[in-house]
Amino acid sequence: MRKLLPLNRLKLILVVLLIILAGVSFFYNQFLLNKIMEQERTSIELWAEAFEFYNLPSHDRASNDLFSVADELERYQNVPDSLSRMILEAEANESNAGFVFSQIIRPDLFNIPVIVVDEPNFIVYSRNLDDSDISVTDFIDKYSVSAPPIPISFGEEPRIRRRYVYYGESPTIQYLRYFPYVQFGILALLMGMGFATYRSITRSEQSNLWVGMAKEAAHQLGTPLSSMYGWLQLLKDRHQEDEQTLSIAYEVEKDVSRLKGIAERFNKIGSHPELKRVSIDPIIDEVLAYMEKRLPQLGKNIEVKKSIETNAKANLNPEIFQWAIENLIKNAMDAIKSSSENAYVSIEVTQDGPQLYIDIEDSGTGIDKKNLSDVFKPGFSTKKRGWGLGLSLTKRIIEDYHNGKVFVLNSEINKGTTIRIVIPVSENQS
Repeated sequence: MRKLLPLNRLKLILVVLLIILAGVSFFYNQFLLNKIMEQERTSIELWAEAFEFYNLPSHDRASNDLFSVADELERYQNVPDSLSRMILEAEANESNAGFVFSQIIRPDLFNIPVIVVDEPNFIVYSRNLDDSDISVTDFIDKYSVSAPPIPISFGEEPRIRRRYVYYGESPTIQYLRYFPYVQFGILALLMGMGFATYRSITRSEQSNLWVGMAKEAAHQLGTPLSSMYGWLQLLKDRHQEDEQTLSIAYEVEKDVSRLKGIAERFNKIGSHPELKRVSIDPIIDEVLAYMEKRLPQLGKNIEVKKSIETNAKANLNPEIFQWAIENLIKNAMDAIKSSSENAYVSIEVTQDGPQLYIDIEDSGTGIDKKNLSDVFKPGFSTKKRGWGLGLSLTKRIIEDYHNGKVFVLNSEINKGTTIRIVIPVSENQS
């Protein structure tokens, strides 16, 4: 199996990469905005000059002079009429002011909101305003901060009138301002999908590894267990009258049977177990009876309590569900020190609507807060010789096979821990 990055490190790498990409995108977008805004200001300055040029009084005087010359020429009979017509046509076709108005001022060459105001702030001219109801003061306040007005002059000395061109942002600028946020959202979505895919692959490979190990362990246990059954039967046949030997043989047979059951549990890991509608009570009784019998071997004086307040049944696979309960109770007993007084492990079953709650509480050493999110992860263990597989296997049994949940309900250092299992009640209660 190839080596994969730890999920926490991958998450950190993705977050740092996302921040770097977002920062680069933001600064480059800002650079483009500044460049486009400079070009737009140049365009508006050209438009303002054209507007100023179109309104020069000299254009009207030149046109009036040409009209006067044409009128004078028409009075002289010796002057051909075609000459006055040529003058009028030239004035109409070659007027610079007319070209400026028709080609620059009038068409929407620059799709930018613009208003021209005089010194008392009355609108002289406006174009491309999205909201016709916007007041002059609001427009000036909105755009004068980012873009200072462009002054233009009308008239001639001594009656020059000042005008000011205020302009806003084009739709291109407005769209570009939102682009980094859209890009950041897309990057975050893609990285989130990538992380989820990576985590799914990691979990799948880990799951396949556990399944392979479990099935191999079950396979390896099969042969010696069969041999042990044969040797036990031979021992009982040869010592049929020795009660002490038979008693020991029967106890050994129970443990061998239990080993066989454990091998069958391992063999079921990875396959879809068959669920039956059963009661919780006998499963818990069997686990407690087995664990209580072995308490003296642990050298601990632990009181085992049981409280079942419901007769509801659930869809379970008794063999592997019993395994999950056994793992939790064994962990609870291991968490209690040999010198502890009034030590206890309790298991309580209650029902709340369609849910069954199984609370396993101990008076042990408790779990440090920094480890609460890791206790069900494969490989995590606070025991010197622990493999960190029991609780992760329990989580798999409860959540993957029985559609339930298992989590640390509460835990205090040197006071104890409560772990809760939540499983759905069987809908058919008849």
